[in-house]
Parts: sequence; C-alpha cells; structure tokens
Amino acid sequence: MPSTARPSELGEPLDPLPRKFAAFMRPELPGLLNEIRTEVTRAYPVYGRLLNGPDGDAIRQGVEQALTAFVDRVADPGRSSELRDELLRRFGRVEAYEGRDLEVLQGAYRLGARIALRRAKALGRHHSLSPTLILAFADALFAYVEELEAITREGYAEVRERAASEVSALRRQLLHLLLAASPLPRTTVFELCTAAAWELPDSCFLVALRAPVPEHIRAGLDRDVLADLDIPQPHLLVPGDPTPQRLDMLGAALSGTRAAVGLTVPVAQAADSVRWARRLLQFVDDGVVPDAPLVRCEDHLTTLWLLSDPALVDHLAARELAPLDGLPARRRDRLVETLRVHVSTRAPAEQVGELLGVHAQTVRYRLRTLDTYLGDRLADPDHRFALEVALRSLHLRDHDGAE
Repeated sequence: MPSTARPSELGEPLDPLPRKFAAFMRPELPGLLNEIRTEVTRAYPVYGRLLNGPDGDAIRQGVEQALTAFVDRVADPGRSSELRDELLRRFGRVEAYEGRDLEVLQGAYRLGARIALRRAKALGRHHSLSPTLILAFADALFAYVEELEAITREGYAEVRERAASEVSALRRQLLHLLLAASPLPRTTVFELCTAAAWELPDSCFLVALRAPVPEHIRAGLDRDVLADLDIPQPHLLVPGDPTPQRLDMLGAALSGTRAAVGLTVPVAQAADSVRWARRLLQFVDDGVVPDAPLVRCEDHLTTLWLLSDPALVDHLAARELAPLDGLPARRRDRLVETLRVHVSTRAPAEQVGELLGVHAQTVRYRLRTLDTYLGDRLADPDHRFALEVALRSLHLRDHDGAE
C-alpha cells in the first residue's frame, strides 16, 4: 500500500477560508453537481458510459461526496472524510480495471475544479465577497484537487499491486466490461477471453454479495468463476446454470456472507442478472424477503416484479382506490385489507374471515360496501387486475416477511 498523502503535504490547508463561507457554498452544491456532470461527460464521453453502467451510482455518490466533503471541511476542518476517501479509491480501481491511466480522471477532476471556481466567482459578485477571499478559495480548491488525486492513486495502485498475474487482472477487467452498459464488439470479447484464459459461455448467472467480503472466499470458488470482491457492491459471474453442484460450491465458499443469486441470462444480459440480485439483497435488508444463507431471484420473481417501481405502485393504488378516499382512515384501511385478501385468494367469505380474524358476516358486509364504492372497477377485468397488483405490492412493501 502506498503511503497516504495528507492535505498539508499536498498544498495549503483549507484554514484560510472562514468557516462562515461554507454557508454560502452549501446551497450551490446541487446545481454545481449537475453542471459538473454535464461538462465532464461532454469533455470525457467515457464517463457518460460509466455513469450508465453498474458503477454509475457509486460514481455519482463519489462526486457528490467530494464536493460535500470540501464544504464540510470549510465548516469544520476536523471533519472525517472516510466515506469520500473510499469512494475516491474506487474511482482509481475503476480506472485500473478499464485499462486507462489516471491522466483522464485527473483531467476530469481539474475540469470540475474550474467549474467550481467559476461558480465561486459568481457567488462572490452576488454577495460582494472580497477578491482576497475568492483567491483563498481558489488556492484551497486546487490543493483539495491534489488531495483527491492522491487518494485516487491509492485505489489505482491497489488494483495494480493485487494483480498477482496478468491472467487474474484480465479476468477482473473482463468481468467489469461484460457488465458495462455499452456491449463490446464480439471480436473484442473473444480476444479478451483468450487473453484471460476464460471460455465465453452461452449463459451465466450473477451473484451479488454483501460487503465486506472475506478474502478467503476467492479460494473456494470454481476456477471459471469471475469475481470482483473488493468493491462496495461485490459480485460473481458464474458460467452456465445454477446447478446443485454450483449452488453447493457457492454455499460452501460464501459461508457467513449474505448473497443473492441472480437469474440465468445470456452473457450479453449479465448486467440485468446482477441488478436483480442486488435488488433482492435490498429486500432482505428491508425485511420484505426472509433472510437465508443464499437467496435466489428464481424464488422471488413476483416480489421483484411487484416492487420494481414503488412510486408507480403508489400512483396505481391511488387511482384504483380513489373512490374510498372520502372514508375515515381506519374504515378505509379495513376495507382495503379485506379487498386485498378477497381479490388475491378468490376465497369465500368464511375463509377470508379466517384469514382476517373476523366473522364471515363482517366480510360480507365489507364486500357489499366495497361493491358500492368500487363496483364498476371490480367488474372490469383490467381494473380488477390493477387493484390486485397494487394491493399485493403495497402489502409486500409494508409488512415484514413475504407471504
């Protein structure tokens, strides 16, 4: 590991800036963030591709953290920046995996700094700040950029140093590129596979892991499994189908680590498999899906579909249940729950009553009330299906444990 350079070793510290300057800067951050994204992706199109790939969220979070940490340090010079540092190291890792040197990323950092300085000058004119203060801001900003570059080099060097052999480094790069938003030409993929001594399969499935991942896991994986374990969202690519032998191997290798197995897909759709697997891991964390050593998307397809767009489900439910809006909240909730059980089970009133813990006559009364308010919707197949989808989705999201 290279030594970590501190701000005082890289340039002037941020102390010359008065702490109250942070109050002027903080409201500018959202607009500045959008402006930097636009200008950087225009100047460096490669980052537009990365923002739409599997690392897009981490990259956006890293840029946001870099800006926020600068303002936080002005307000509180002793503020910790551990999250920012880890995200910056990941920037360096991504550059190494993609086979670029750091000059491109450093150029993007400096372009972002120029945009920030331009915004600061406009801010200074608006608030009648002194030219001396803006000069101090510029000095602090470019010293800060040097700090960002140094921390990024740490992540870049980690990848280079851990590449014990050319083949292992190529395999990580291959996995990264197979999950990229823009598919590579088939000839390029075959060339990379040959160089990495890896046979390109017709299909594969991805496994999403919960970080941090113990280093010993790698030794328990089959030789043809591609792995990226030292990133915030670790994952594996396993060729072929999740056969009992493959699942046994994963169960043994990943013992003690929470993991989700994605669906089997053509290699060109590998990014979908890992996206679904990560979504399923989140459902485990949220209590929607029961925890298990190795959860499988195959066992939770309906849940993945029903909860794929919560905002849209809310809109659908609001539309379909609008006739009940004028009722008192408690009565409305009882009717909605009765309707959910009724439309999802198609059971008689006695069975619905058992499921709800109420008398069958109460169920019949509620169903008559629902027919009064929703009669046309309940009779129409499209509206009835929309109601069932919305109610199942809301129930999954609002109750711990999937039924």
